[in-house]
Amino acid sequence: MTSAITNIRAAVAIAPGVTEMRDFKPPEISSTSGILQIEATGVCGSDWGYYQNLPKSKGPLILGHDTVGHIACAGVEALSRWGLKEGDLVALEEYIPCGHCEYCRSGDFRHCLATDWRLGGLRYGSSELTRAPGLWGGFATHQYLHPNTVPHKVPTGLDPKYAALALPVSNGVEWTIFQGGAKPGDVVLIQGPGQQGLSCVVSAKQAGASQVIVTGLSTEQDQRRLALAKELGADHVIDIEAEDQLEALARITGRHMADLVIDCAGAVSSLNSAFDSVRKRGRVIMSGQLRKPVANFDTDRIIAKFLTVKGMRGHSFESVELALQMIADNARNIRKMSTHLFALEETDKAIRTMHGEGEPSIHCVVTPV
Repeated sequence: MTSAITNIRAAVAIAPGVTEMRDFKPPEISSTSGILQIEATGVCGSDWGYYQNLPKSKGPLILGHDTVGHIACAGVEALSRWGLKEGDLVALEEYIPCGHCEYCRSGDFRHCLATDWRLGGLRYGSSELTRAPGLWGGFATHQYLHPNTVPHKVPTGLDPKYAALALPVSNGVEWTIFQGGAKPGDVVLIQGPGQQGLSCVVSAKQAGASQVIVTGLSTEQDQRRLALAKELGADHVIDIEAEDQLEALARITGRHMADLVIDCAGAVSSLNSAFDSVRKRGRVIMSGQLRKPVANFDTDRIIAKFLTVKGMRGHSFESVELALQMIADNARNIRKMSTHLFALEETDKAIRTMHGEGEPSIHCVVTPV
């Protein structure tokens, strides 16, 4: 089955920190697959890690996994499986699960081994060109739709550039509400004001938290993000380079400290401060990866405080659905997180801007339109 598309253009990461624009012939699709016409792809913080450390074993690839677009063409079986029709605007999850393992059958497909890049799994935005048909990333005009794609229909009228917030916002929903158990009356401390941390702010307020507190640094970028955190509903922000976090938290909470701490910063110092900031019988969500062992970490604090600690990554189907609705409703001014729009040819600049080079940003979007 051949589509009517004549050419596909993509920004290909060919070496660490190097992008090259390339043209591709559209792939043939079967009754179970399809092609997405991309409208907008968000830049995730994880894109920088791949971009700067492009694995030699993978070779060139098309980055971008926060993709929104219209179904340009798809087979009858694919459309039936997805519950969609050609022309529908959808947001994709990065996961391409097997569909039959215990994780998939229980609805927790993000843990499916077929999606684990560490094991050579297939995933949008991190799979190589040499894995046919190669068009696995969102920084392009079109993207191949695997039969096991997990799409979400975008609410009617929602601009694709805002819909591209779906995955980072869904992380906030998952970590704060579904896994962190945030509830009315809770004190929630969020360490790190990046797009994930800010998504946690909105989610915590949606859950009814009485106090939401966000920490950050004295840098221009973090100061802008802390200011936005307050616009999104944060009750207090703490510049941890200007004042002691624990003293400030004790003052704000009347020494109650935090019921729930979500560490989005991913530093040894933030790991330690998370366990110092949580109250007895509290919860700690660890989502910021350190990517190295931590020496002399005192695990006795977990026991002494009777804590619940969870390592967290990614999102569930339900959290993406809720995130899209929150964005459609512009809950707590959440669309203000979308700050920069780049053309496809500016993909390198978009990734670098997201990383912190140049003008301060929160959420960057690449669009071929």
